[in-house]
Amino acid sequence: MSDPSPNPATPRSEPSRSRSALRTAVVWDVLQDALDRRVKATGRQALDVLDTGGGSGNFAVPVARLGHRVTVVDPSPNALFALERRAAEADVADRVRGVQGDVHGLFDVVERGGYDAVLCHGVLEYVDDPAEGVRNAVAALREEGVLSLLAAGLGGAVLARALAGHFTEARQALTDPDGRWGTGDPVPRRFTAEQLAGLVESAGLRIGAVHGVRVFADLVPGVLVDTEPDAMDALLRLEAAAAEIAAFHSVATQLHVLGETGGTGGA
Repeated sequence: MSDPSPNPATPRSEPSRSRSALRTAVVWDVLQDALDRRVKATGRQALDVLDTGGGSGNFAVPVARLGHRVTVVDPSPNALFALERRAAEADVADRVRGVQGDVHGLFDVVERGGYDAVLCHGVLEYVDDPAEGVRNAVAALREEGVLSLLAAGLGGAVLARALAGHFTEARQALTDPDGRWGTGDPVPRRFTAEQLAGLVESAGLRIGAVHGVRVFADLVPGVLVDTEPDAMDALLRLEAAAAEIAAFHSVATQLHVLGETGGTGGA
């Protein structure tokens, strides 16, 4: 099958600028820039992208809309069914493939060294061995490629519990080795920016960029965003401006690290 050309009408704002975009805008912009650089470096309009834990296609479908081929690995049959339906609705079903599996058994379902980019979003919080998960994601890359790693941030959870008045839980999260605020915490593990960067570097990649995600979005009352004119766009611009500033990484709800092979152009 010939390489499909990226859709020139696909906006930088994909996924759409809505309340949900506050959770994805920074990551999407960084990811799209990284993919654009790989297109220029390889001379191929369509890249091979692997999305581990990609679920129903929040990133996979927009990436496919750019013209790239995306393989989604996820342990949930329901998520993969939703992915299939979503890809069909977006008219990219021919560029999206879903397979059941997880990052620990990654090479039972996909090939090593077969991808220009690997997405590992919301995965490391739930796996038994995050270091192995990152190593497997890196091993799926071609000699030159990029890794997009997104995981829950420790500081954001501490701040959220404190602002909610749960001071004991905030202190528990701050001191717990896994960053959990108690037995009722639904997230098994959280990370600092330094921890995530260390995992990426230990797996053999260099750090292309580190961003704080949802620095303000989870703290601003929804009524302000929904009712104030232009508040959504202003908040998105604020998030983008703060994302690269290291001081804000320590209070971000999520952390995004872009890892690059030695031969890949920098961010």
